[in-house]
Amino acid sequence: MMENNNKLNELDQEQIKKILQTGTTTVGIIVKDGVIIGTDSQATGGTFVASKQAQKLFEINNYTAATIAGGVADCQYVVNQLRALSRLKEVEEGKVPEPKYVASICRNILFSGRSYFLAMMIVGGYSLREKTGILFGIDLLGTLYEENEYLSFGSGSPFSLGVLESEWKANLPKAKGVDLLKTAISSSRERDVGSGYEIQICTIDKNGFKQL
Repeated sequence: MMENNNKLNELDQEQIKKILQTGTTTVGIIVKDGVIIGTDSQATGGTFVASKQAQKLFEINNYTAATIAGGVADCQYVVNQLRALSRLKEVEEGKVPEPKYVASICRNILFSGRSYFLAMMIVGGYSLREKTGILFGIDLLGTLYEENEYLSFGSGSPFSLGVLESEWKANLPKAKGVDLLKTAISSSRERDVGSGYEIQICTIDKNGFKQL
């Protein structure tokens, strides 16, 4: 049994390495009045640029968005499930589900797959209950963790994180947060071969989701 567990852990680590090597940069930032989430627009297949306009930022509901990193088909499936289940919850209860609810669903899907879905996702939004921005990261094993500052996934994440660690501040105004996110992703586009082209950005606050 111990040998089997070790083999599983080795497999998990290899899968995680593959995801981290996937060419993309996704970033989420907590700001004073909500969250700002963004990505680049390049999709790669190995060293081949498959698309310059890949959609990596998705509106789940009016107060929650998600970014994707990993296998495109897997990520698109998870996003579609999140949208459908969020809408079902909204119809049942008559109100938009909290970002934490969406993140928990995402976690359950990826955990049930247990390395089957090659996806690492940022789920963020504005909590109407807590009156604040909220940010979660979910990896392909179903690990869910909440961040209260910023988060980045993908091959370009080390460069974005370097910018965020030096420039992010608490209670950052939304306008400055947008500029910081642009700078962070631009640094990845300049230095990471897997990241490139246009930046996709959205803000989410008490007024809801807004694509920039």
